[in-house]
Order: sequence, then structure tokens, then C-alpha cells
Amino acid sequence: MIKKGDKFPLFKFTNRVAGDFINVDLQKEIDGKKVIIFGLPGAFTPTCSTQQLPGFDDLFSKFRDNGIDSIYCHSVNDPFVMNAWFEKHNIQSVRPLPDGNGDLASLLGTLCQKRNLNFGNRSWRYALLLDGTTNTVTEMFAEDGFTDNLDSDPYLASKPEAVLKWLISNSEG
Repeated sequence: MIKKGDKFPLFKFTNRVAGDFINVDLQKEIDGKKVIIFGLPGAFTPTCSTQQLPGFDDLFSKFRDNGIDSIYCHSVNDPFVMNAWFEKHNIQSVRPLPDGNGDLASLLGTLCQKRNLNFGNRSWRYALLLDGTTNTVTEMFAEDGFTDNLDSDPYLASKPEAVLKWLISNSEG
């Protein structure tokens, strides 16, 4: 799994915007920015929908006050599902990072099986801080117990409140 100090992999993805497919070069989007990327098992799933995604969106202004320029939600879901999920929950500040094929999850080492729940390939739950100037992970907040087909859904390290607390504790101001 990717860790603090590692280079973030180069990643391009396809999104759906205003009825058109668009190709996005993530590194071009985040160049020169301080970014949070958080990964979760899936759109429309309970913890992801009621806590993690809305939590990052609700706290966006506090993240911005602590030096974060952009926040992305990574999930092994296609752009249609991600966009419908964001619309359903009225997400305003977090950007979708659809990974329908699991390519980014594979590059990050977060791809896991959730076949026991009939989910197939998914991302392990995590959050990371990324310096877009150097393309380096400055901190990693991965949930403990990374494995395939886990019956539980750990959610502690990657909570938006935990990431914000770390940012505040490690600010230079």
C-alpha cells in the first residue's frame, strides 16, 4: 500500500460532465496544490454515504483554512454511479474520482476483494494528503486490517475529523 513519502502514481481517468465523457489528467489538476484523496469501498454504501463522503464535504471550509486546496473521493465505481451518488447527497466541494476498473486502487495498493458481500473489487478505506507540487504523499491514513473479504468495515483512521485533527496538529502556523 502507498505510504508517506511515496510518489503518487500518474493517473488519468474518464469522467462524465454535462453529458460528455472527458479525459482527466489528475496530476495536471492537482499541480501546485495541497490535496486530500480519500478512498472508500463504494458509492451508496452505508458508512460511505452517511459519514465519510458528507463528512469531508461538510468540513471542506475547515480543510481549506488548514491549507487544503482540493478534496477527491476515490471509489471503484464508474462515472455514472459516482455522479449520481454525489448528486443524491448534494455534494458541493468534494470532487469525484471514479475508478471503474480499479486501476488507481491497484496502483495505490488499496485494491481488495469484497466478494463475500457481492461487491467484487473495491478500494480499501483510506485518506491521504498529497503535495501536488512534488506529487508526494505527505501523510497516509489507512484503516487497519487490510485484507480481502473482511466481514467488518473499519472506519477510524480515515474519518474526516481524524484527518483534520492531524492537519491542525501539524500545521506550521
